[in-house]
Amino acid sequence: MASNRTLTMIKPNAVARGLIGEILEKITNSGFKIIALKMTQLTLNDAKKFYAVHEGKPFYEDLYVFMSSAPIVVAILEKENAVEDFRTLLGNTDPTKAKEGTLRKLFAESLSRNAVHGSDSDENARIESSFHFSRREQFS
Repeated sequence: MASNRTLTMIKPNAVARGLIGEILEKITNSGFKIIALKMTQLTLNDAKKFYAVHEGKPFYEDLYVFMSSAPIVVAILEKENAVEDFRTLLGNTDPTKAKEGTLRKLFAESLSRNAVHGSDSDENARIESSFHFSRREQFS
């Protein structure tokens, strides 16, 4: 059974560009309910842990350094088929290949600075949500 929750992070470049409100508006206008939300900054070690699944890949170091470089906004989203629907809203990781109207087409600067993260599976959504939020920080 598909989960009804997913996690998103508005990345440092999008936060710095003042896009938090615009991105959250697109998300909520697409039918997602925000059940947890905060601004935070990952430590270098936290970013390494969060992205450990990519350890050994050529982009791993750049990714964790970038994600710990400045504040991010993290949210747990709720909607039927949340992971799949949010991945559709995100668009392709490469904004040049993303469909019109997707978050990455609208807000990404490049493949590595693609503005918004979204969980890629129900299992990762649970793991990632628990990484950022305690149970008492989640409201449904």
